[in-house]
Amino acid sequence: MRLGEFRTMILKRQYFSVHIKRNLAYPWFIYGACFHCVFCFYNPRLTLKQDDAQLVYNRNYSHTVLFHQEGSNSLFVGGINNVLHFDVDSRQIVENFTLNPNLRCGEFPRESNRSTEDIEGIGFSPYTCSQNSLSLVADGALYVAAPLYSDGTLLQFRRKAGRTNVWMYDQWVSEPTFISSFLAKNKNDPLNEKIYVLFREKNSDTSPEADPWISRVARVCKVDEGGPKQLLQNIWTSFLKARLVCGIPRESLYFNRLQDVFIQHADDWRDSRVYALFSSSWNSTAVCIYSLAELDFVFENSTFKGYSEAIPTPRPGACVKQSNSIPISTLQIIKDHPEMKEWIHPIQKDTPFFTSNKNFTKIAVDRVQASDESIYSVLLLATDNGVILKILEDGSKAFIISETHLCNGSAPVHSMKLDSEKRKLFVGYPGQISVLDLQRCQDYNASCEECVLSRDPYCAWTEQGCTSQTKGGIQNIADGLTKICKKKSGGRFTRDVQQASTAPLRIQLSVPTGIPFYLSCPVNSNHATYKWEHDQKSIPCEQTQSECLLLIPAMTADLHGNYKCTSHELDYTKTVREYNLSNNQARSAYNDVFKLRSQDWLMAAFVTSAFYLRSL
Repeated sequence: MRLGEFRTMILKRQYFSVHIKRNLAYPWFIYGACFHCVFCFYNPRLTLKQDDAQLVYNRNYSHTVLFHQEGSNSLFVGGINNVLHFDVDSRQIVENFTLNPNLRCGEFPRESNRSTEDIEGIGFSPYTCSQNSLSLVADGALYVAAPLYSDGTLLQFRRKAGRTNVWMYDQWVSEPTFISSFLAKNKNDPLNEKIYVLFREKNSDTSPEADPWISRVARVCKVDEGGPKQLLQNIWTSFLKARLVCGIPRESLYFNRLQDVFIQHADDWRDSRVYALFSSSWNSTAVCIYSLAELDFVFENSTFKGYSEAIPTPRPGACVKQSNSIPISTLQIIKDHPEMKEWIHPIQKDTPFFTSNKNFTKIAVDRVQASDESIYSVLLLATDNGVILKILEDGSKAFIISETHLCNGSAPVHSMKLDSEKRKLFVGYPGQISVLDLQRCQDYNASCEECVLSRDPYCAWTEQGCTSQTKGGIQNIADGLTKICKKKSGGRFTRDVQQASTAPLRIQLSVPTGIPFYLSCPVNSNHATYKWEHDQKSIPCEQTQSECLLLIPAMTADLHGNYKCTSHELDYTKTVREYNLSNNQARSAYNDVFKLRSQDWLMAAFVTSAFYLRSL
């Protein structure tokens, strides 16, 4: 092929790349703008991978559950007919409890040196792992939601042991899926301590535009013993429920399908927060945050849906010492009108705290004390295929610190457990547990600026580099500006750590005139802006997900020389990579091969970019 023909081919490829990228991206850009650009601003700063911290048990269960006490070295993995006891530090199996599948549900094996006790499992646990279930131990009492029958029917929330057995009236919920329950401790007023239950149920509104599911929060009094013989005997006398709202009200967009919940308890129960993960009918997810004080306000003050008469005393749902003495007029409202008319809105009422077009299924929230002694909340969200988002709660905004891919991003996540004391996140898959270290400060260890830009409350710049020893270290969680590094440069953190890693890679290349060529540098931070500099000129990138490219359609004498790839993020600019291009005909044979490979690679990169833009 002659040089002129080759150049024509390259120019056609360039046009095709730009043309297809523009045409594929345009309609999706318009769609995003019309859709209020709900998902535009939530990109992770760093994209990471972790495959080495695993607990492997080589059993491909279709479902697993995790049990782990805060700070403990023990992790229990429950699978079908097996319970495995792991030592977290050694990553070894300590004990293996094998259950006999022929025994009745709830009976344990004899293949362990521990003593076991046979327990009747009906009403405690589901008959199959695919059936919905829930359990809570609170002050010695067991609260459960599990079907009474093997076909999964008669699923309701009940107290099964520890106090008087109490259950729900069947008409209060419709085809529920129970998600979470918790006790709100009130040391100053134990009589008014309440159990909260979060679930989704079938929507009574059957109109075509209505979502078939709706999310709820319900509460009962811990002291509730059921009503008198005349009404609600052995049935909750304090049961109330309300709709849990998460969405964009001004656009009538709601995430109605509650998926997971994490409770951040506080010393004063009113300061406790509910972090709720929702999905939607258009395959997107959102996180909304609720104040327990505001949530309880609705139960205490809202009118009752479908009831317009005077509200009797005591108010329905109030906690009393002897629930079997509550007047029939109050109990009748509980029985027939347990739903609140008012909805429960999140702290941020106009829009969810976080939205994404990815399928997140699990949530956990840690509290971290930074070097300035401020406390920050860090959200951990897991997709169904093992991607973990680490999100800083920055007031009403979400700052995504990182996106970590576990287990090669291929296995479904069954369960997730946070150990705040050890700063570990346990993620359960079929056949293994991935252990994510939340203090991965080595990811920002290149310089003080990189450490500060991360805005990771777990990490600070010290004499040892970017470490988890945050006390006295350099951080700027509030806005990530790196000028704090210069302010303290005269102090005790004057030594540069791993300076070699911060120096840009300088590459010498021989490129004959007349051939096409490209340069590349890695995109480390997705929040940075990258560009090329040559001959005192600034040239924009052709940027893929992981690289900043500079395409030279045909090398000429004036295009030889020095090239710099620089990144700019907030107040910090650095040189990522440098090239020096010269003309050396002795290496033309090498470049003839290289130029063809480079063009094929470029074409693949541009087409991939176009389809990636379409998927946004």
